[in-house]
Amino acid sequence: MSGNGKLSRGQGLLGWLFLSPVIVFYAIFFLVPLIFSLFLSFTEWGGFDLTLIEWVGLKNYKALFADGSTFLNPIIKNTFVFAFGTVGLSFFIALFVAYTITRLRFEGFWRTLYFLPTVTTVVAVGNVWLYLYNPTNGLINAVLNKLGVSSIKFLDDPNTALASIIVVGGWLGIGSSVLILTAGLKAISDDYYEAATIEGAGLGAIFSKITLPLLKPSILFVLITSFIGGLQSFTLSLVMTKNGGPGNSTNVGGLEMYNQAFSYGNWGIASAMAFVLFICVFIVTIIQLTVFRRGGVESYT
Repeated sequence: MSGNGKLSRGQGLLGWLFLSPVIVFYAIFFLVPLIFSLFLSFTEWGGFDLTLIEWVGLKNYKALFADGSTFLNPIIKNTFVFAFGTVGLSFFIALFVAYTITRLRFEGFWRTLYFLPTVTTVVAVGNVWLYLYNPTNGLINAVLNKLGVSSIKFLDDPNTALASIIVVGGWLGIGSSVLILTAGLKAISDDYYEAATIEGAGLGAIFSKITLPLLKPSILFVLITSFIGGLQSFTLSLVMTKNGGPGNSTNVGGLEMYNQAFSYGNWGIASAMAFVLFICVFIVTIIQLTVFRRGGVESYT
């Protein structure tokens, strides 16, 4: 028994030894920056020189929620509109595409075709869409002009700028969602469909009563990861509008944090914004998990 106990302890130590590089990496590149950024959120600091850090307590957080602050409106509002818009657009299109291509020949080809934009850099995608949106010689306006519609200043009009970027973000997210949803659809046993067909169930009933309930784990994963990505996104706004313009119509939380830290040297404010956004992401994730668990998702996982 003692020999077995020593063997178990030895195996445990060996396991920790193998895990140690991951733990060290995690501590250096996640835990330490996390703790340091939390500390910075209570300070004023311009970057680089650590001796110039000045403790200011809750001043940064109070500034974010003070009257006249643009953080809640329009920045956080834009962030949630962007996240909900891109997730809604990409999810429903991806669900339709995934359901369709699993019933087509050469499924792997179609899945790869839809996934290709995902591996393209956001900077490249943003620049391509900048050309498409160009008000003078862009492809979209050229088509509209052929149809007798006047050119639209997609990114220069505050009323259309955010929606234009949402379209790009939604399009960009379709590929990864299709990949996950098709995998979920393939995991559903054909026995369910055969039994439903024998019982005389129609296509709509099969989709709503069998496919969607059994696909809930995949849907949950897609919605949570996509929504977190949407709340954290800033690259598209940076590439396509440079500074979140016109005005603050396309400014989102990630872009404002970037500007505050790297453009204005307000690392304390930027860190405070990061933790407020983290709380928002955490709350939304908990809500999504709660809603899906009430719907019975745990019975399929």
